[in-house]
Amino acid sequence: MEAIGASGTDPFAGFHGADINESTRMNIRYDVALSWIGPAAIFLVLSLSPGCGGGGAALPALNPATQTIRLTSPAFTEGGKIPREFTCDGTDRSPPLEWSGVPQTARSLVLICDDPDAPGGTWSHWVLYDLSPSITSLDEGVAADLVASLEPRASVKQPRLTANQGRNDFGKIGYGGPCPPWGVHRYFFRLYALDQRTKLAPGATRTTVFKTIEGHILAEGHLMGKYAR
Repeated sequence: MEAIGASGTDPFAGFHGADINESTRMNIRYDVALSWIGPAAIFLVLSLSPGCGGGGAALPALNPATQTIRLTSPAFTEGGKIPREFTCDGTDRSPPLEWSGVPQTARSLVLICDDPDAPGGTWSHWVLYDLSPSITSLDEGVAADLVASLEPRASVKQPRLTANQGRNDFGKIGYGGPCPPWGVHRYFFRLYALDQRTKLAPGATRTTVFKTIEGHILAEGHLMGKYAR
């Protein structure tokens, strides 16, 4: 008696009584096996693909008194398309950013970039922390160093300072640009003003930073851009 498929159906249904050679039987078995394995294999490949999700931590809670920071970019508008040069399909440089509205009582800034549309959960693209609150802009292309030297935008007068960079979900230090496996994804740049420095060593993850800043956020702003492949 022929084995019944995992789906509960006989793969040779309709062939009983017919003269089927062994080669034909093997082909039928192969096709049935692929129909069972295919979906699982596709899920595994997509789960392991870059940009498919790191199951990141939830956003830190904000209290009603949290102020709003205005965060913008000369490269793209709110909800607009992120230029290719700032993605994995281009030179993968971090985009230029500018902001205003940081409270005078702030002691440090944290900048996070993440993709909440990744299939496996929120994917971390950039973790930057312990920025000086005097910083009001970042030029494009922040170096992928544990302690990065921050170049201000040419149009903004501010001192050249440093900040710590963490490890993104690509497993690398610094910025990793949009790299969606398919479709349109949203990328949020989130800026937090804190009442203290994180005092974390360079190389921290998004999850660690979020746990550290919980309860210390004075103001928050975000900028969302989109990218598709």
